[in-house]
Amino acid sequence: MQIWVDADACPKVIKEILYRAAERVGCPLILVANQPLTTPPSRLIRSVHVSAGFDVADNHIVQSADPGDLVITADIPLAAELIDNDVAALNPRGELYTRDNIRERLNMRDFMDTLRGSGIQGGGPPPLDQTDRQRFANALDRWLAQNAPKS
Repeated sequence: MQIWVDADACPKVIKEILYRAAERVGCPLILVANQPLTTPPSRLIRSVHVSAGFDVADNHIVQSADPGDLVITADIPLAAELIDNDVAALNPRGELYTRDNIRERLNMRDFMDTLRGSGIQGGGPPPLDQTDRQRFANALDRWLAQNAPKS
C-alpha cells in the first residue's frame, strides 16, 4: 500500500500531515507534481516530477496507483477514475470519495462549470481552515487504521 498525492494544488499543511502519517505508519508517500518539490529527508517520502501539461500528473497517478492505494486529490474527475480502478481517493478537506458519492460530485462540478461558462461567477472553495485540517487528519487516520499493513 502506498499513498499518492496530486501535489500541485495540495496545501502545504496537508502535505505536512501526510509526511508525519507516512513516518508514523511506515507507509510510502509519493508526491506527483509538474514542478520540482522539496520533501523531508526520508526513505518513505519521495516526489515525482512530471512534465508540464494538462492532466500529466493525473495520468501518472492513474497509471501508477494500485488497488488498495490511497490518493490525496481535490480533482473530482481524477478521483472518479481512481475509484473505477479500486484505488481510494481522499480530498484535502477530509472527504473520502466513494462509488456512492462520486457521481454526485461530478454532476455538481459539471453544473458549476456550466454556470461559470455562462458568465455567472461561482468562485472557488473557501480557504482551508483548522476544521478542514482536523477533518482531513481524522479521515486519513481512519483510513490508515483500516488499511495500513499491520507490523
